Amino acid sequence: MPLINLRTSLASVDHPDELLLELSANLAEQTGKPEDYVMTLLETDVPMTFAGSSAPAAFVEVKSIGALRPSAMTASLCELIKARMGIPADRVYVHFEDVPASSFGWNGSTFG
Repeated sequence: MPLINLRTSLASVDHPDELLLELSANLAEQTGKPEDYVMTLLETDVPMTFAGSSAPAAFVEVKSIGALRPSAMTASLCELIKARMGIPADRVYVHFEDVPASSFGWNGSTFG
C-alpha cells in the first residue's frame, strides 16, 4: 500500500500524469512492492515557504507498511523532483511514515 503525496508551490507541472506514473514506478521499485498497490497524489499551487523564502519548494509524504529506506528513497525522489520540476533538493522535505497494516484499509478491509 505504498502512498506518495507530492505537494508543491509551483502553480502547475508539465505533464502531471507522466510525473505521477514516474513517482509510482519509483516508489514500487524503492519499496520492492507491486505497483498495483501504489497510490500517487499531486497537489500544485500550494502556498508554502521554506527557509524564509517563497521560491519553489516541495513537501513529499511517503507512507508504506514497512519497506521504507528513507536515505536511499530521499535521494531518488529529490533527483526525480529536480529533473521533472526544477526544484533543488535543498528545497524539498520528505516525510516517511511506516504504517501498521491494521491502520490502512483497502477493498473493504485492512491489510492486517
